[in-house]
Amino acid sequence: MCGLIGISNHEEAAKASFLGLYALQHRGEESAGIASYDGREMYIVKNPGLVADALNEKSLNKLKGKTAIGHCRYSTTGSSNFKNIQPFFVIHKNRSIAVAHNGNLTNTEELYQHLEEEGSIFQTSMDSEVIVHLLARSKNRDLKKWIVDVLSQLEGAFSLIFLIEDVIVGARDMQGFRPLSLGKVGKSYILASESCAFDLINAKFIREVEPGEIVIIRGEKIESFFLPGQSKEKRSHCIFENIYFARPDSHIFDGNVYIARKYLGKQLAREHPVDADYVMPIPDSGNYAALGYAQESGLPFEIGMIRNHYIGRTFIQPTQLVRDFSVKVKLNPIRDILKGKRIVVVEDSIVRGTTGKGRVEALRKAGAKEIHMRISCPPIKFPCFYGIDFPSSEELIASNKKIKEIADFIKVDSLEYLSLEGMLSVMKNSDNFCHACFTGKYPVKIPKNKSKYLMEGRKN
Repeated sequence: MCGLIGISNHEEAAKASFLGLYALQHRGEESAGIASYDGREMYIVKNPGLVADALNEKSLNKLKGKTAIGHCRYSTTGSSNFKNIQPFFVIHKNRSIAVAHNGNLTNTEELYQHLEEEGSIFQTSMDSEVIVHLLARSKNRDLKKWIVDVLSQLEGAFSLIFLIEDVIVGARDMQGFRPLSLGKVGKSYILASESCAFDLINAKFIREVEPGEIVIIRGEKIESFFLPGQSKEKRSHCIFENIYFARPDSHIFDGNVYIARKYLGKQLAREHPVDADYVMPIPDSGNYAALGYAQESGLPFEIGMIRNHYIGRTFIQPTQLVRDFSVKVKLNPIRDILKGKRIVVVEDSIVRGTTGKGRVEALRKAGAKEIHMRISCPPIKFPCFYGIDFPSSEELIASNKKIKEIADFIKVDSLEYLSLEGMLSVMKNSDNFCHACFTGKYPVKIPKNKSKYLMEGRKN
């Protein structure tokens, strides 16, 4: 999962991109970068770390021009290292090109092998670089035909923003796995992964970029068209964006994330009620489902754990060692609230189970009498190949244990998940969602080589 921003015709394009990335920080904490163009030259700054650390004021002053794109990364293909930081930048036939990508291509290996046999030399281990090589090899030089030629060769999930000299191009795959929105401030058009990025720079949300749509922005002018065959494709929006990833103040997939999460909690309460003293969330992504659960059940809502907001999101830490550390320091129980109480803990999901186990242990030590955990999505049993770094099935606890066994592992008095039918029943246009991580029904052919490091010569 990654965050994208693109701004055209703005006097402070780089600084506005920085603010947009800051609002999208939750989508990737490993690295951040911005590329800009001033009419003659392209500039790029990218570094590991959070947005505010990777892009300081001194570096932003180097990014000249009225057009810029930015990226914050959470790696799903390739290692977390400097060479894989985006935007990816090349000069081809005296033309500067930068690309920022969110999602995962599923035909990376086939494209990589073909391009390498044709003489391409790769600098990174990202699937995103494949796109740049396809751009360089395309014989079409009309911009529309050029972009269509390249994107038509891609399979899987992609939301893309290109900076081709002073032109910004935004595109989504035909299934629409990952979100991408269009906004405007003054005479400047903006593309961003989520609408929350617009709010920080006083931009107005216009609409979402449609699945299979290509948007070309030249200064104050904008035009759009669609990939051939788009109308025949079924949409497959990632439902986990609504469950966990997207910010609650964002509008994605034709709806507000906050409202979607609250409805998930309400449905969870209808399916799995508990006789308890109160409902509490696991902050922050569990807050809104817990609120819905409390409202539907009639139980009081309490904040039983306080989040340290200076610690990053545990899910997207790249190593288990750092993840375990984050579990311990990220959330602190309030003993006076928990002591002797029967509590319903609402969590958005359980992936490996180690995080949940640590949190339950902390609640027990704080004096909770009973702990009943409720999960606002079905059990995650299958890996994702469309842009979320869910591990292999062997590492997913729900693919190897029954619900009672998971409850015993994390040491709760009861554990229940929202049903698939219940989850879909509260989603607007529910037929438009991908739920392969719960069902194993993949809407797009999955790769033969499932390794995250397939372009690094490693094997599964």
